[in-house]
Amino acid sequence: MGDQAPAAGAGAKKKKIARTKSALKRARQTPKRTAVNIARLSRVRTAVRAVEAAIAAGDKKKAEAALRVAEPELMRGSRQGVVHRRAAARKISRLVARIRKIG
Repeated sequence: MGDQAPAAGAGAKKKKIARTKSALKRARQTPKRTAVNIARLSRVRTAVRAVEAAIAAGDKKKAEAALRVAEPELMRGSRQGVVHRRAAARKISRLVARIRKIG
């Protein structure tokens, strides 16, 4: 027992290696799909941030214009699966309500 070297990275998880054809294909596809989904989600967040910035500034016209850009972006994100359909609808509804409050 004392003469054996400890395992490399003792306690660390072993990296799984894809073996089947379908697992190898998944291993190739996953990083690509992840990159695409990150980009899609980033577009949605950027559009929403623009609306929120206009609301914070109290600029109703600018907020309405930004919402016209953000709404299709949110719905596109929901269709593509990066945002839940109801979450997108809820976000749009709440942004519209906040814009209406601007005097």
